[in-house]
Parts: sequence; structure tokens; C-alpha cells
Amino acid sequence: VQLQASGGGLVQRGGSLRLSCAVSSLIFEDHAIGWFRQAPEKEREGISCVSSSVGSTYYADSVKGRFTISRDNAKKTVYLQMNNLKPEDTGVYYCTVRRFICLPTMKNSEYDYWGQGTLVTVSS
Repeated sequence: VQLQASGGGLVQRGGSLRLSCAVSSLIFEDHAIGWFRQAPEKEREGISCVSSSVGSTYYADSVKGRFTISRDNAKKTVYLQMNNLKPEDTGVYYCTVRRFICLPTMKNSEYDYWGQGTLVTVSS
């Protein structure tokens, strides 16, 4: 299984970015895709997830109302639209996969495969 995250970059406070996660070598429709991020000197935290075919979504409180997750099953790709970015959103963003549904606990151990990460830097 391969997950390729892209779309990171440098943006000013209040700006927007859209991250993409392209997934290969699994039945995409049967899997939930999550986004985690790791800020400098902090643990990796789960911020959003979209479940399999039902498409239900989850957001951490820190990003709710600013980030939107979506999936395109035909392209086997998940997107994370990030608006009104803040300096505290800075970090490496990882996409990850688990079977079927998202869990509100959003623990690293609940996910099976990880991408390499893409760096998001928000300047003040």
C-alpha cells in the first residue's frame, strides 16, 4: 500500500492550502482515510478523517470550521482543504488509512499504513 501526500508549502496567516493524498494498492472504497499532523517537538495528532463509502467525516476541534476533508473514489484520492490557516497549524501532515470507518479517538495505532508527509508552514 502506498500513500502519497502532496500540496504542502509556505503560506501566510489567513491563507489556504489544499493537501492531496493519492492511495494505491488497496480497495480504496473500503477504507477510511485520515490526516494527522506533527508540529515541531510535539506528538503526531489526528485532525480529520473520512470514512469509506458512506463518507462520514470527523474533525478535531482545533480545525473544525476551517478544514474540509473530501474523497474522490474514482481517483483514489483524498483532499484536505485548509482555510484561514494559523501559525499553530504548522507541521508535517500525514495521510493514513484504516478499514471502513473513522474512529473519534484518532489514535496513531488505529491506522495501518502511512504516507511520507508533506510540510505546511504558516507564517505570522
